[in-house]
Amino acid sequence: MKTDGKIYVAGHGGMVGSAIVRKLKEKGYTNIVGRRSSELDLTRQADTEAFFAEEKPDYVFMCAAKVGGIYANNTYPADFIIRNLQMESNVIHAAFRNNVKKLMFMASDCIYPREAPMPLKEEYLLTGPLEPTNRPYAMAKLAGIELCEAYNRQYGTNYISCLPANLYGPGDNYDLENGHVMPSLLRKFVEAVENDSPAVTVWGTGTAYREFLHTDDMADACVFLMEHYDANTLEKEDPYARETVNVGFGKDITIKELVGILAEITGFRGEIVWDITKPDGTPRKIADSSKLFNMGWRPQIALKDGIRQTYLDYLENRHKYRS
Repeated sequence: MKTDGKIYVAGHGGMVGSAIVRKLKEKGYTNIVGRRSSELDLTRQADTEAFFAEEKPDYVFMCAAKVGGIYANNTYPADFIIRNLQMESNVIHAAFRNNVKKLMFMASDCIYPREAPMPLKEEYLLTGPLEPTNRPYAMAKLAGIELCEAYNRQYGTNYISCLPANLYGPGDNYDLENGHVMPSLLRKFVEAVENDSPAVTVWGTGTAYREFLHTDDMADACVFLMEHYDANTLEKEDPYARETVNVGFGKDITIKELVGILAEITGFRGEIVWDITKPDGTPRKIADSSKLFNMGWRPQIALKDGIRQTYLDYLENRHKYRS
């Protein structure tokens, strides 16, 4: 990317988008545009195309999405598939129509098959059944990846996709029901300490493994890929191979271990109650990020350090996160 190029960060107000904006500014990119959902509804094709025609961005980070944890995915499956399909198709097609030089599509490692071998390699996509609890969301994200590949093959565009691990950090959604596991549990432990609660209830058995990546590391990886990785520049043995890149931390932990860290950092000393009537989700999920690591990028924020930083940010800004 050229430092003076116009960069559109779709979803710039969210956890990932805001982290990317911070990273871009840190690296000297100044021509950054963004619109909040109240200003631009990306599910509306005409509005999206009008925005692209007016702004003419050179580069696009497609971070806008409807996201949530197990409860939200189970409760609002139609919302998760339709809204994500609408946003990604509108943005990718508008980018093509307005000659965007390069686009990054943000997917997720939850789109891998439920029983895929570990660690997850990019070529395992679409090789088996998906995790039922988030299948609508996963199918929408898979469609976004395929859209990028289709435009690359047919029109020679430079659209790439990244698949991050479970993300956490400042600006997350700390909703107790609709948030992801890390922020929801963090809020639950903070409130348990403040209310002097004797116990905290956690969904599932705690045996599921998850890989967590701080959002600032994710943002650094995204900018790195936009600067160093291009679609369709190398000869491929398989012309239908996808331009996808895993972005992970390289190590996973059990939910029980995560709960122990959260209890330690927040100072909770009560009982942990495991509600085994609730689902664990995918038994284990860790990505093989060797494709990215071999390019020279590595995460810098250790898990405990990142959780501690997130905890302090939540305490300082929770009035905003709960609004």
